[in-house]
Amino acid sequence: MKFIDMLHMSITNLWKRKVRTILTVLGVVIGVAAIVVMVSLGLGLNKSVMEEMKSYASLTAIQVRAPYDNDSKKESDKKYLSDNLVKELSELPNVKYAAPILETNIIAKKGNYSGYLQLQGVTPEYLLDQNIEIKEGHFPEQNTSKMQLFFGNQVLMNFYDKKGNGYWDNGVLPDIDLMNDRIMYVVDTDSYYGSQGSTITFGQDGENNAPPKQPKKYFFETAGVMAGDENTWSSNSYYTFCDIDELKKVLKKEFKDGVIPGQPTRKGGKAYKEIFYSTIVVQAEDMKYVEGLTQMIKEMGYEAYNDAEWIQQQQNEMNMIEGVLGGIGAVSLLVAAIGIANTMMMSIYERTKEIGVMKVLGCDMRNIQMMFLFEAGFIGLIGGFIGLIISFSLSFVINKIASATGALGIEGNLSYIPPWLALFALVFALFVGMLSGFFPSRRAMKLSPLAAIRND
Repeated sequence: MKFIDMLHMSITNLWKRKVRTILTVLGVVIGVAAIVVMVSLGLGLNKSVMEEMKSYASLTAIQVRAPYDNDSKKESDKKYLSDNLVKELSELPNVKYAAPILETNIIAKKGNYSGYLQLQGVTPEYLLDQNIEIKEGHFPEQNTSKMQLFFGNQVLMNFYDKKGNGYWDNGVLPDIDLMNDRIMYVVDTDSYYGSQGSTITFGQDGENNAPPKQPKKYFFETAGVMAGDENTWSSNSYYTFCDIDELKKVLKKEFKDGVIPGQPTRKGGKAYKEIFYSTIVVQAEDMKYVEGLTQMIKEMGYEAYNDAEWIQQQQNEMNMIEGVLGGIGAVSLLVAAIGIANTMMMSIYERTKEIGVMKVLGCDMRNIQMMFLFEAGFIGLIGGFIGLIISFSLSFVINKIASATGALGIEGNLSYIPPWLALFALVFALFVGMLSGFFPSRRAMKLSPLAAIRND
């Protein structure tokens, strides 16, 4: 029997029992649609969460900090983040660059409002790598006459009026134009808070005590402002950035006779001549080098961590969710497989005499088996194809509803069907169909010709 003949007979036999075939195909349709939609929900959730995390986390950046137990070590054993270390880290294999970060806090005042700003001195290459969208202006420039500031989009949320009320109290941002208003800044925050409400007092001996030191006032230039409003969050939203070299100049000038806040001191409280950094960001050339570089830096005696470890942990959790959802959908396809097996068994019982005649006429046993396998495969393939159409339709509806209602509070599509999932669903439906028809086809092949012909 030719291949085309077996194909024609399989299709003809299925068409003769239209109702049974349609109901069996419907079971496969439901099974395929269920498993595809369930898996697509897991993939969509995974994709949206990963994209959101990657938007504020770098997969190739390694954060380097001083050892936590530095204070308990001998002076000669202490390790700080110095310029020499920056150079050493930048020369490690597979490192794109090593960027120091110097953090400090400053006070900003405008009218009745004052704000507590987290200031980061950074290098131009580090800032460019942050993928920050600029609303107005530009990034801070180097070698300028005044230090320039670049504000995160949520900096104004840290401003308060004289009564201590701010955005977190009334939900209203202060009327301050960071780009154009003339804002006063105080770098020595201790002196600022110490001078608030201070008066001259007299000691027991009648001599007056000198008033607290008045902080120096600065008027830095505004370089730019990050795009986004108070509802747009990123890891850089609360920070104010400036050029690291300009910040070091300002700090050395402001605290020339004392210790810069946040800087380590020698035994006895004396300041070091060098300014040490808060963090050094080591940028690897590729994600595959991150783990090795992280371990290498730890062996140098420094704390090192990267976002890739955290993201991988989240990825594992998302994969588990995908597996659970896929398992739920697979139950429907299992029921459909039982339906196909039942349909093929009934077909064999009804066509026992036909099978006997074919055997008497000398038809190859394998051809008889293939004919039933083709029928089962057709049921699986047709059901898989229709199931895919329904899956794409349901996915479209789910994404529309999720977009309109803001479901789960994530951006992107809640349901995502990649090409490999669609292809897998078709192949799997065909495989399930043929597997379900395998044992019935074996039974048909083993039927006795004489017993089959005598069957009523």
